[in-house]
Amino acid sequence: MRLTGRTALITGAARGLGRACALRFAEEGADLVLFDLGEHLDEVPYALGTPEQLEHTAGLCRKSGAGVLTATGDVRDPDTVARAVEAATDRFGRIDVLVNNAGIAAPSGKDLHLVEEREWSVMLDVNLSGAWRMTKAVVPGMLARRSGSVVNIASTAGLVGYRHFAGYVASKHGLIGLTRAAALDYAPLKVRVNAVCPGSVRDDPLVDGRMLGEIARSLDVPVHEHEETFVQRQPSNELVEPDDVAAAALWLASDESRRVTGSVITVDGGFTVW
Repeated sequence: MRLTGRTALITGAARGLGRACALRFAEEGADLVLFDLGEHLDEVPYALGTPEQLEHTAGLCRKSGAGVLTATGDVRDPDTVARAVEAATDRFGRIDVLVNNAGIAAPSGKDLHLVEEREWSVMLDVNLSGAWRMTKAVVPGMLARRSGSVVNIASTAGLVGYRHFAGYVASKHGLIGLTRAAALDYAPLKVRVNAVCPGSVRDDPLVDGRMLGEIARSLDVPVHEHEETFVQRQPSNELVEPDDVAAAALWLASDESRRVTGSVITVDGGFTVW
């Protein structure tokens, strides 16, 4: 029960890695604020998490004994972010852990010069600026208490390049830079900021995962072949599981990593060692 007595705010919590983190945190004693968009974005060519999926995540966490508050909103809107943080503070009194997981993988799948202005803007505004807005809203409370942990869910795309994914790669490289800079800003006040870089994560139906499938679609890889295609590039000969990433986030959220800040942890089966 490494997070007993603490409250964690997780963005992108309706499904995928957000749900995996929420379930693992709930098992470890945390109360949770689960935040997700809950609607469609015109620029994104696949369905995003729904309010129903968000409530399903909440129900699963409550079964572990967690107190749960759900909130829908857009990380691109500072007023919505501020309201969610205020509601969380009113309900639980404080936010001890922030997991910036909200992110999109598309629009992608084209050469850089073919990316449209709106496509570039939405990718950076969700994946990079969204994490900045959430951190900006949550960290003051952490600083006042001289404790807190921010965990940014980046990607191996924040460490290496991927053809036809310029916007995604730029946003995740930026998120790692944000992590390192914020870690230096807040280290004297005992607020830690770290990043997790997942590799190819299996689309586990238990968490309604679909990110790997959408990346495959952007690359015109047949759906029935996409897992095998990605496994072939893994030194470990297997895909990463959502709970592998959640376990890394849990460690960074807990006191076990109390001397760790500004770190970038890869959970990629050795992919970035190539």
